[in-house]
Formats: sequence, structure tokens, C-alpha cells
Amino acid sequence: MNIYELIDRLEKEKHLDLNEYEYIVSNFTEEHLDYLRKKSYKAKLDNFGDKIYIRGLIEISNYCKNDCLYCGIRKSNLCAERYRLTKEEILDCCKEGYKLGFRTFVLQGGEDMYFTDEYLGEIVSSIKETYPDCAVTLSVGERTKESYMHLFACGGDRFLLRHETADKEHYNKLHPETLTLENRIECLKNLKEIGFQTGCGFMVGSPYQTNSCIAKDLKFIEEFKPQMVGIGPFIPHKDTPFKDFKSGELKKVLLLLGIVRLIHPKVLLPSTTALATLDKNGRIEGLKMGANVVMPNLSPDSAKAKYTLYNNKARFGKEAALNIEKLKTDLAEHKMRVVCERGDY
Repeated sequence: MNIYELIDRLEKEKHLDLNEYEYIVSNFTEEHLDYLRKKSYKAKLDNFGDKIYIRGLIEISNYCKNDCLYCGIRKSNLCAERYRLTKEEILDCCKEGYKLGFRTFVLQGGEDMYFTDEYLGEIVSSIKETYPDCAVTLSVGERTKESYMHLFACGGDRFLLRHETADKEHYNKLHPETLTLENRIECLKNLKEIGFQTGCGFMVGSPYQTNSCIAKDLKFIEEFKPQMVGIGPFIPHKDTPFKDFKSGELKKVLLLLGIVRLIHPKVLLPSTTALATLDKNGRIEGLKMGANVVMPNLSPDSAKAKYTLYNNKARFGKEAALNIEKLKTDLAEHKMRVVCERGDY
């Protein structure tokens, strides 16, 4: 197989076979990455121009009922200093974010059942009533279809739920027995059916991941047709069972961002905080591969320090929402323009 020819065909047809995806991931070189970058960045320009959408990230809670082996806020981590933001604190974050120009707020947290359907729905409704020109994205894990329907009725616009891996055997190595790939996929289907702009995604370089696993991830994304895709490197956390595993590779993350951009040219594709944590130039490199979303952190400083999904998480400096002007300047140097729009799919 010829990787250049596969990239050309992917650009044209928007799909490949499983073995072809695996071949690219297993055999790509720096030259192939450069070739893909030209194609994927052009796809972004053709669909979005120079626009980069900003989302204000608000980490509402680091309590979680789950025990995922890779996550720093897993329930078994007794070293985690737990917190929850109140409705008032969340609305204060939105107030600050709105003044800075944010028109999407992302409420992210562990699966914390303190945030019942009624309470979380009340928070979403309050944000939408106060800022009717803004979108609300939720990233709070697996819930029932009825729960998702309620949150949508309260004004939720988007929902991020990374599938983490489309390989069942691999999924079971990353998660406790209480979580299944089947239920995760069912949740994603429910979200899309209800009407949420729906996001899936996975970690690159997670323990026990093979290139065959990644090929299945790409095929799932191709067939599910999400409106958003979150891809970032696995980074270990010191207080988890995976503390001694190495981080994912920057170049492989970049490759996969580029491939996803060609599969779904109109997808909303973040250059993630994890990518910025892995490499000081990671965020820019992700945007050069065709990513078109960044999510600066609007959380209170006390929360930022406690919401540690992995080691050395970037949360201040350019990652902080207050430094949005610095971000605009940095991206302008690369002919990219931060826009204060909802940025819907």
C-alpha cells in the first residue's frame, strides 16, 4: 500500500478500510505527516476559513462514581482533594467568560450524582436565560436517555462523551466491570437521536492500545458521523494504576487529527489541553493539522488545581481564559483568528 495514495483517496472518498487505516498509523513517516498536514489544513480552511472557535471550560466537579484506571479523579484516588462548584460559582464563571468574549460554555465534570437531572438542568436553564446567545456544552458522562432528554429540554446544545476506544477488549482493560463499551455507544446514539450536537473521541497511546484499536476508532468515527471529535494523548496520573505507563506520542496524535479532518471536513475538532500539556507547541501543531477549537479554562483557580485528570495538566498561562488576548496574538502569528461566535456544527 502507498500511504500518499491512501491519503489522497481519504480526502476524496472520506473513508478507508480498517486495514488501510491501520497501515497508515503503523507506517507513517514525517514526510507522510507533512503531506497529510497540507491536505487537512486545506480542508479546515475550505470549511472554516481562518476561524478558531473558543469554548470556556468550567470544571464543575471532580467527584466521580467511576473507577477508570487512567483517570486522576477516579473514586479510588484517596489523594484527590474533592470539590464541587455551586450554581452561583458556575454562573460567575459564565459572567466572567461572557465579558471576555466566550459564547460557548462547557460544563465538564466527573460522574457526580450530586448534580441530579433537576439541579443540572436548572443550571443549564439559568445560563441560557442569562445568555440566550450562548451555547451550553455538557461533558458529564453516562446518564440515562431520560436524563439526556431533560438536559436537552433545559437548553443543552452539545454533549461531549469520548468513547475512549472502539475495541471491546481494550475498553475492558481501561475501565472497571461496571462500565461497558456497549452502554457507552448506546449513550452516544441516544444523544444524537435526541438532538444534541454530539462528540466522541479517544486517547492516543493509552495502555494496551494497538494500531488495530486505533483503526477501529477511526472507523467508528467515520460511521457514527459525530459533530465533534476529541482526540488527545494519554498522559499518566501518579495516583492511578497506570502511573508507570508512558504518555502518547505527539506525532501520532497529530496524524489522527489530520485523518479525522479528512474523514469529516466540517467536524468541530479541538486542539486539547492534553496536547498542550504534552508539548509546549502542541496546541499550535494541532491547529495546523486541521483542529479548529480551543477550550481555555474559566474555572476558579482553586478548582483548576484540583481537577487533575493526569500529571502536570496545563491550566494556567495560555490555558487560562483570562489570557485570551495572548492566545489571539499567538494564533494571529500563524494566520489564525480567534472568533467570538457560538461556532455550531
